[in-house]
Amino acid sequence: MASSHGTVAHLLPPNYKHKISQWLEEDCPDFDYGGFVVGEIDAEAKLLGKSTGLLAGVPFFDEVFHQLGCTVEWHIKEGTYIKPIAHCATVRGPARRLLLGERVALNTLARCSGIATNYSNVIAGTRKTTPGFRLVEKYGMLVGGCDSHRHSLSTMTMLKDNHIAACGSIKAAIHAAKAVGGFSIKVEVECQSEDEANEAIEAGADVVMLDNFEGVSVGGVAKRLKEKWGRGTFLVEVSGGLTEENVKNGYLTDDVDVVSTSSIHQGVSHVDFSLKIVKRDVDGALTN
Repeated sequence: MASSHGTVAHLLPPNYKHKISQWLEEDCPDFDYGGFVVGEIDAEAKLLGKSTGLLAGVPFFDEVFHQLGCTVEWHIKEGTYIKPIAHCATVRGPARRLLLGERVALNTLARCSGIATNYSNVIAGTRKTTPGFRLVEKYGMLVGGCDSHRHSLSTMTMLKDNHIAACGSIKAAIHAAKAVGGFSIKVEVECQSEDEANEAIEAGADVVMLDNFEGVSVGGVAKRLKEKWGRGTFLVEVSGGLTEENVKNGYLTDDVDVVSTSSIHQGVSHVDFSLKIVKRDVDGALTN
């Protein structure tokens, strides 16, 4: 998994900070009436983990409050499995600014942690992510130990049935993709049958996806492809309607290299967090 080789946060591009600015603007596009009520008094808030799960999304949470002039002190390391009630972090700053960042920060942390929690490293994700939130969801996959798969149309050429239909043949589509992508962009072809997979490999595909194959047959197909064309010359991916439960029904074999599913990031349960401002006593001092 990625975290065993380094810090996952070091993968983030500079533009993620711009995304967070947009999220804050979306949540408060005009007057902040609740913020007026509490003002700029110095405050302290506890981030509490209220359900079990893997903590993920720390850099996004940090940046929300950094942009608002607050500080975050973490008490639990990202990638740690938490149980309720866990005091994960302490956030300090003007009360109005703590509340400005609260919902954006919690939403991001809850979603990212939910994705990190739900699946093991035998499964890869897909590009079927939430618009505008792909970076967070892919980040959660990596913290959780999954393969995040391709991040965009620019990171790998995946030729699906519509590409093949528009181009006329698998061979023609692959040759066009290779011509423009060169040696640095892998080409994957979605195949509906063993014959299509053979055609794709012969034409130079780097990866063949066996799409919506039954678990009882996919292992045999993958084995025949590897025996015919040679192991190590291409990868076999299986996809289509897979979950962590049914993937064990014949899909995990020595000849299947990648098992991918959008269930990693679609329909997962969020990890519940809350941000609680510490009350003050009659003299204005913080009380625990």
